[in-house]
Amino acid sequence: MFRFSARVAAGAFLCLGTYTACRSSTADNGAGADGSRTGPDGRGTAAGGVGDGGGDDSSSERGLNPDMGDRDDARPSFIRDAEGLDVNSLVTDSGNARDVLGDISADPPDAGISDAAGWRLTWADEFDQATCPDPANWGYEHGLVRNHELQYYQPNNASCQGGILAIEARREVVQTASYSSTSMITSGKHAFTYGRFEMRARIPTEQGSWPAFWTLGTGGWPQSGEVDIMEFYKNTVLANVCKPAGGTCAWSSVRQTLTSLGSSAWTSQFHIWAMEWDAQNIDLSLDGKLVNHFAVSDAVAAGQPNPYVGHPMYVILNLAIGGDNGGDPASTTFPLRFEVDYVRVYQRGGGP
Repeated sequence: MFRFSARVAAGAFLCLGTYTACRSSTADNGAGADGSRTGPDGRGTAAGGVGDGGGDDSSSERGLNPDMGDRDDARPSFIRDAEGLDVNSLVTDSGNARDVLGDISADPPDAGISDAAGWRLTWADEFDQATCPDPANWGYEHGLVRNHELQYYQPNNASCQGGILAIEARREVVQTASYSSTSMITSGKHAFTYGRFEMRARIPTEQGSWPAFWTLGTGGWPQSGEVDIMEFYKNTVLANVCKPAGGTCAWSSVRQTLTSLGSSAWTSQFHIWAMEWDAQNIDLSLDGKLVNHFAVSDAVAAGQPNPYVGHPMYVILNLAIGGDNGGDPASTTFPLRFEVDYVRVYQRGGGP
C-alpha cells in the first residue's frame, strides 16, 4: 500500500531491545504533500516518507460500529461476535467457514494470543482513552499525499466512540480536494522489530474506497520495506510484501475477491488481520487463516541489505479515496467509515 508522495520528518529514535519506542525530534509527525516516485500500484514514495500500499498492479475505511456488543464481556471479541452465527452460512475462499471459525465455543485461531502461545503484548491501542485518538500513539499525514488520490488528509476525520476508532472519508471541498479523510501513523512514536501486528476492523468496500493497515521501515522507501497487512480496493482484499527493486517494489501479493470471502455478509462484519514477522518469515493472515507466507530471504538478492532483518517498522492506518487504485467514487454515497476495534503488537518472550 505504499505508493509514496509524502515526507515524514526524520525522527531521533531510542531503541530498546526488539521494541523501539521512537520519540520524534520534530513537533509534528505529519507528512508533506510533495511526493515523488510512484510504486507499482500508484502509491508513491518521497524521501523519508510514508507510502501506502503494495499490490502487483499498483499497490487499500468505514465509521463507528453500530453494534459492538458489551465491551465489558471479558471473552475475546471475536467469540462474542460469533455467538449465534450459523457458521455453515458463512463463505470463505475455501467454501467452508469452519476453516476460519473452527468451533465457536473455543478461542478462534486469531484470538486469545497469550503467554502460553509465546506471545506477550508489547503495545496496543484499544481506542477507549479519554483523549482519542491518543497523541502519544499517533501522528498524522497532511494534505494530498500520494498515488493521485482524491482525498485531503487531515486529523479531524478520525474520532472514537464506544471503544471504536472511526476514520471517515467525506465528500467535501478542502483546499483543492473534493474529499477528505485521515491517515494515522506511529512514526516517531512507536516502531517495532519483529512481532505479531494485529488489527480488528470493519472496512468500507464501496467503489472508490481504498483502506489499509500497513507497516513501513524507518528509513527511505522502498529500501526500508513495506508490508500491507490489509489493503482493499476494487472488490479485492490484498496481503502484500514489498521486495525493494531500485526505486520501486516488486510485490509478493495475494488477492481475495469479496465474492470468495462472502460478499455483503463478509463486509458487514469485523475481521482480524495479522502479521507474524521474524528474521525468517512474514506470515499474513485473515481471521486466523494464513493468506501470504513470505520468506524474508526472498526480499532482496543475496548480499543486499534486507529491510526485514533487524530493522524496526511503524504502523499506518488510512482510508484513501480514488487515485491510482481506488476506483471512481463519483457514484458512491458518503461518508465512508473505516472502523477499528483495536491495534495490538505482540512479541516473543516479552517486551521492555
